[in-house]
Amino acid sequence: MKAVQVHSFGGPDALAVEELPVPTPGKGEVLVKLELAGVNYIDVYMRNGSYGRSETYRTPLPMTLGMEGGGSVAALGTDTGTVAVGDRVAYCLARGSYAEYAVVPEGKLVRVPDDIPMHIATALMLQGATAHYLTHSAFRLTSQHVCLVHAGAGGVGQLLIQLAKRNGAYVIATVGTREKAALAKARGADATILYREADFREEVLRLTSGRGVDVVYDSVGRDTLPRSLRSLKRRGTCISFGASSGQPEPITLLELAEAGSVFLTRPHLADYMASPEEIGGRASDLFKAVGEGALSVAIDSTLPLANARRAHELIEGRTTRGKLLLDIAA
Repeated sequence: MKAVQVHSFGGPDALAVEELPVPTPGKGEVLVKLELAGVNYIDVYMRNGSYGRSETYRTPLPMTLGMEGGGSVAALGTDTGTVAVGDRVAYCLARGSYAEYAVVPEGKLVRVPDDIPMHIATALMLQGATAHYLTHSAFRLTSQHVCLVHAGAGGVGQLLIQLAKRNGAYVIATVGTREKAALAKARGADATILYREADFREEVLRLTSGRGVDVVYDSVGRDTLPRSLRSLKRRGTCISFGASSGQPEPITLLELAEAGSVFLTRPHLADYMASPEEIGGRASDLFKAVGEGALSVAIDSTLPLANARRAHELIEGRTTRGKLLLDIAA
C-alpha cells in the first residue's frame, strides 16, 4: 500500500510517499480501507518533533503520519464485535491515516450515518471533537458567558464559533483579514477583531466594558498567549490548545495571579476522548447537529495523498479557511 512516512523530524520535506505492507489487525483492532485522511496541526507537531517526548502522542521513527481518517471496515482482528466488514467508519487519535489502509483500535471507531458524507464525517472527527470538548467539557459555555476565539476562520475556529453560539454564548473572534472576518461573522461570531490592525486585548476590553472574557480559546500560541491571559476577566480561564505561531514561552505562576488569579490549561484531545462512550457521544452530537442543519463544516481543499507535503505547507502558512483533507485514492 501507499503510505506517507516520516524518517526524521523536520519540515514538510520530511514527508515521503512509500510502499509498505498492508498491516494486519490484532486483538481488538480493525483494518480500515481509507478514503480520506484529515490534515491537522497535530500532524505538524508529530512531523517536526514537537511531540518527540510526548507520552500521550508517541512519535516513534519511522512512522506513518495522520491522526484522522474515514473509510470502510476491511477486516477484523480478534475480540471485536461492534463493527462489521463493510461498515462506513471514521476515527481520530490513531496514527497512520496518511495511507491506503490503517489498523485502528475498535473503540476509537464510530459508524458514519448514511446521511453524513464521508468528507464531513472525517473532518468532524478531530477538529469537530476538539471544538466540542472545548465548548462542552474544558469550559462548558452557556448564555451567561463571553468567549474569545482565536483564528475564527480556521477549521476548528469555525466549528468552535458555531458550537459556542449553539450553547448561547457571546463570541468574539480574531481573524487576519476582512474576508476572514466576514466568514467568522457568517458562522455566528458576534464581534470580530482584525489582529493585524488592532491589539486584540485592547479591543476585547473595549467590547466587554473593561471586564474581559470568561474564557479564551487559544490555538495560536506564541503570538497570543500572554495577551490572551490579560484578556480574561478576574478568575477567567485560558485554554491553550494549539501553537500555529510556534510554542509559547513559559508562563510563570505569578503571571497568572497578576492577570487576575486566572486559570491556564493546556489540554490534549485524547484526555477528552478517553473511552468509546465519550468518543461516540461527541460524534453523535456533532452528526446530529449537521443533520439538523445547525452545524456547517467548511472544507478548504482536498489534495491527493501524494501531495501531503503541500498540505502541510498550506496549514502551516495559516491561509486555510476550513478543513484540509487528503484523498487516498486520487
